[in-house]
Amino acid sequence: MKEFNLTGTLRKEYGKKAAKGLRKQELVPCNLYGNGENITFTVNVNDVRKLIYTPDTLIVNLSIEGKEYKAVVKELQFHPVSEALLHIDFLQVTEDKPVTVAIPVQLEGHAEGVKAGGKLQLVTRKLKVKAIYTYLPDRIVIDVTPLGLGKKLQVADLHFDNIEITNVKTQIVAQVKATRQSAQAAAE
Repeated sequence: MKEFNLTGTLRKEYGKKAAKGLRKQELVPCNLYGNGENITFTVNVNDVRKLIYTPDTLIVNLSIEGKEYKAVVKELQFHPVSEALLHIDFLQVTEDKPVTVAIPVQLEGHAEGVKAGGKLQLVTRKLKVKAIYTYLPDRIVIDVTPLGLGKKLQVADLHFDNIEITNVKTQIVAQVKATRQSAQAAAE
């Protein structure tokens, strides 16, 4: 899994007024949860752009006033109108405790149903995966070659080593839908 380095500064003031003042200075209030300790700190908004605006899930190497932590982004809060980043929650990860993270799905191969005139559809863009952070993949790659016309691939059909997919087993990940042309060709 890809890593991202980030430096933060401990917060000394708390509350709505203090957070507003930090945002005016182009700082983002953050929290780090995990291992029995909660740390409140700030990071520069320009430093987190490549962390926030990426389809990948990244392991964050946090450096907060000399102490090092490994974490993943747990939650992001954006302003409802301006879409400015308001707050970030990080979850500390360790090598002995599994963590649940949303991992992007990537389809690979040329489905049989597409060759027959159907249309391949990626229904679920991200899957929730539970694993120790060292086993987390960058992307979940799924081979759709055997997927026929009108067939679907569900979470229950996916199996990977060292990771557990926590989505509902009946959730559809990808499917090949019949088009009008393929339906007409089948009727003839």
